[in-house]
Amino acid sequence: MPYIKIESGKLTDEQKTLLIKRLTEVSSEIMNIPHEFFTTTITELPDKNFGIGGRTIDIIKNEYKSKK
Repeated sequence: MPYIKIESGKLTDEQKTLLIKRLTEVSSEIMNIPHEFFTTTITELPDKNFGIGGRTIDIIKNEYKSKK
């Protein structure tokens, strides 16, 4: 049984529904496995719990917003 795991920042319920649907559809098509066999989980992480280039995502987002 294929298992799809997504880790991301905060998502809306609509985004989660669409991600699960589309990832399952594409994976099913590529792998030639019925979509009923796929399990998908989404783990939301606070922006302070992960980073890029030595800085947390909340800092990067704040810097990006201040440049706009």
